[in-house]
Amino acid sequence: MNRFGLFCAAGLMAGGVLVSAQVPAAIPEPRRGAGASVTGAFEGWYYNPDGTRSFLIGYYNRNQQQELDIPIGPNNHIDPGGPDMGQPTHFLTGRQWGMFSVPVPRAFKDTDSYFWEITANGQTTKIPLRVHSDYVMSPFTEISVGNTPPSIRFEENGKSTQGPLANLATAVSRTASLAAPFVLTFWAVDDMKYTTGTGAPMSKPRPPVTSRWSKYRGPGTVTFDKSNPDVEKLETGEGAFSGRATTNVKFSEAGDYVLHLIANDYSGDGGGGFGCCWSTALVKVSVK
Repeated sequence: MNRFGLFCAAGLMAGGVLVSAQVPAAIPEPRRGAGASVTGAFEGWYYNPDGTRSFLIGYYNRNQQQELDIPIGPNNHIDPGGPDMGQPTHFLTGRQWGMFSVPVPRAFKDTDSYFWEITANGQTTKIPLRVHSDYVMSPFTEISVGNTPPSIRFEENGKSTQGPLANLATAVSRTASLAAPFVLTFWAVDDMKYTTGTGAPMSKPRPPVTSRWSKYRGPGTVTFDKSNPDVEKLETGEGAFSGRATTNVKFSEAGDYVLHLIANDYSGDGGGGFGCCWSTALVKVSVK
């Protein structure tokens, strides 16, 4: 197990949710229905194939029933250099693993830091983002079995992305109308390998790839007819598994939105706490 796996295994249990050791232990507040805080979760940093580095970041919303919209600004900022570094403004409930990535400047040293500060329900939390060697991770390959994340694309023969790379700079763009549901389709390819921190086999069968759509940013309410659409196996395609999933989306008002997709392999949310293997992507939608 890599260092990241050890940190996760030693994480804090709060309300039945495993929290990365890099969610500050100084905030032991339990989960509540509403009125609780939101804390960023620094999963670690990794090397990209081109040698550059990225921070991988999630969050922990301690509210069991309260999703929150926190605009970029005094209550939701990453600095220095921000306040906007592509973080979400809509926060789902519970622990959300590796939701977005932030490029690390080439000159960044292990003594340098970014800080993500969030104020929710009158409570402020702040986490550091560093390239310390203890926090390096390998989200693209799990070396013990060679497991890799699903690759995903938004056109049947379009460009694919693989790994937790959700970033506004690389998001695809679409247009939609309030008058009709917006159809979202993605294709996925996976190696059908399985990563587990303990080496135990799967306790029960599960789909090779599972998906979840959610609102990431935007002025109004976003409704998915299927927020977890089944990734249906295609008869032909690449890899051990090739599939496709479709959902219909409605928006409550016009404006610019960002939707978030996570595609998990057999390993499940957060790679089962191991740091591999899932993929993320963002879709910008201009709603007229």
